[in-house]
Amino acid sequence: MKEGQTLWSRDELILAMALYCKTPFGRMHSTNPEVVKLAGLIGRTAGSVAYKLVNFASLDPSLQARGIKGAYKSSNLDKEIWNEFYNNWDRLPYESEKLLAKFENTTIEDLVGISENDLFKEGKTRTQLVKIRINQSFFRKTILASYNNTCCITGIQQSEFLIAGHIIPWGVDEKNRLNPQNGIAINALHDKAFECGYLTITPDYIIKISPLILKQKTQYTLDYFTKYENKKIILPSKFLPSKEFLEYHNQSRFKS
Repeated sequence: MKEGQTLWSRDELILAMALYCKTPFGRMHSTNPEVVKLAGLIGRTAGSVAYKLVNFASLDPSLQARGIKGAYKSSNLDKEIWNEFYNNWDRLPYESEKLLAKFENTTIEDLVGISENDLFKEGKTRTQLVKIRINQSFFRKTILASYNNTCCITGIQQSEFLIAGHIIPWGVDEKNRLNPQNGIAINALHDKAFECGYLTITPDYIIKISPLILKQKTQYTLDYFTKYENKKIILPSKFLPSKEFLEYHNQSRFKS
């Protein structure tokens, strides 16, 4: 550590890891407004925050598998924080947002935009509603950032058209509901087809269309389904879809 530098605290590292998840790989730099904002909140330079994101990149198995090295000078605490949350994805969103509210000197309800009327309408406790909102937002931001706001099937880059879809459905595997490797960025039509088993992705990341769709020789099926058969998906820059989860979808959901 250089003279005058201070060690990163646990709270700072949790915020940095959350930002790593929600930031496209190509935007982990000191001019990114979100990097600049976090730097201001925790009293560090934008350059140091950007470098910390690259430290986390060096610990990401999906990047290691693709030969992307990141910055190797990660600390023991970096590794400890990474391992703690990488193996418990249900904890990072809420804990990081609580810390962010603290650093911004606001309430977590105001941070995520929840009013008393929302609580009354939805009939949930405050903590339940906050966690639901945070989890949904975190998962979507993480998945879209990983795929650079690009549909993995079509290449559409209009974020309003994209869904952070689950490979193993939300109601089937509670432990992996927020695991980024259980998500894909996909347009609404193909997300519904994936959910219903008319489309799947193999563990080799190849698109397969159900024979029930392929046998429909219409222009619609040709334009929206047939032409994607046996094509490779557009891979994310980080958090590659789990081969194990894709195998589950192939075996348990796909209408072959």
